[in-house]
Amino acid sequence: MDDVNRNSVWRDRALLIAIALSSMLAPLNSTMIAVALPRLITELQTNLAEASWLVTSYLIAMATLQPIAGKLGDRWGRRNLILGGLVCFGGASLAATWAPNLPLLIGFRLLQAISGAIAIPNGVALVREVVPDHRRATSFGLISSAVSLAAAIGPPVGGVLMSLAGWQAIFFVNFLLILPALALGWWAIPQRQPAKTNRPFDWGGSLLLAGVLASLAGLLSQMRQGSLAIAPGLAVAGVIALLAALLTYEARHPDPIIQLRFFRKRAFAAANGAIALSNLAMYVTLLSLPILFSERAGWTDSQIGFVLAAFSGLMILGAPLGGYGADRWGRRLPTVAGLTLFTLGLLPLVIQAEAVPLLFLLPGLAIAGSGMGASMAGLQTSAIESLRPEEAGVAAGVFSTSRYLGSIIGSSILAGILSSSGNFHLVFGMVGSTALLSVLVSLALRDRPSTH
Repeated sequence: MDDVNRNSVWRDRALLIAIALSSMLAPLNSTMIAVALPRLITELQTNLAEASWLVTSYLIAMATLQPIAGKLGDRWGRRNLILGGLVCFGGASLAATWAPNLPLLIGFRLLQAISGAIAIPNGVALVREVVPDHRRATSFGLISSAVSLAAAIGPPVGGVLMSLAGWQAIFFVNFLLILPALALGWWAIPQRQPAKTNRPFDWGGSLLLAGVLASLAGLLSQMRQGSLAIAPGLAVAGVIALLAALLTYEARHPDPIIQLRFFRKRAFAAANGAIALSNLAMYVTLLSLPILFSERAGWTDSQIGFVLAAFSGLMILGAPLGGYGADRWGRRLPTVAGLTLFTLGLLPLVIQAEAVPLLFLLPGLAIAGSGMGASMAGLQTSAIESLRPEEAGVAAGVFSTSRYLGSIIGSSILAGILSSSGNFHLVFGMVGSTALLSVLVSLALRDRPSTH
């Protein structure tokens, strides 16, 4: 191998590592904050309802802004947005350690979310641009594995850091990801000029889209907490009115953020539908199991953590294998197979729920986790490839938003069921049905890239 080719290989590897590190920031900070809430409530002299906005506002901002940030990357190029997002994330993390009260801390968390929403979809779109299609799903599989790892290690890492140096330490740890991502990204991310266009950027559509998604996510979050400030019917009507305004505005704009023609592409619609449904089922499972075993079976926290590790650990391992399979055999087969395993692994909970024996629960969760992990690369690759390369940023943003909305809707449904009936059979019946529906939707994926 000559020096030019060797340098190209190392640059490609550095690029992939930089994107993986930047993609880990959002899930790590989403899960680390959960273990810090009790101490934050005490030290900042607040309550759980107010402190929960540290989680809710972060998720809403991440779900809302990624399609807009992806569109900006399609228009202006990705390098500066990715590097700038990392710098801003670092600045917000540093500022958060000095926050003297909850409102300021929520503000810095929002700035973290905005920075992550700028960097993440453009990193994913960059993989679409620079990695050839026969290695693309493998690359997405490795990134998905890193994201799953970050989500899984967030609570234990957050707990250790807090015991050593207080809640501020969970924000300092971000620099272990940001600094190498910046160094590698500065060297490896190409400086490319996007295609020139005379069409104006869709700022009006961006604001309306942000309003629709933020209102929907906020409505679901407040319904979950049982603290709606206005009548539910009026709140729902407001969201519907915003959605109608968005669709009307976008239909008239020459280059809209959200084009309905995107969803006329079978693979794009299927990938977004399947990730929303499967993530809903996964999130409800992960949230409901600790409640089930702590309240009904009297398990300790360590036992519950061990059970959940059977799911998250196999998901981390399944993601790169699924990516390799999607490159070798096409996007559809490994994805459908993975989601089928995910559904089958949940069967012990669907059938027995509260009385499921550990002998069946652990293997079931391991199967479900490996299947969920194996499906992620194929779904993400299908979504990004189904649109033109110059639309990869908005494709990545919409896909990520679908994932977040699945989580937010799932947590709201779970809270509604448990607060009204406490029926775990109903919870896992819904989980199993949703997982099965994700399998059926994924059958519409294509095996190979198609943008026609």
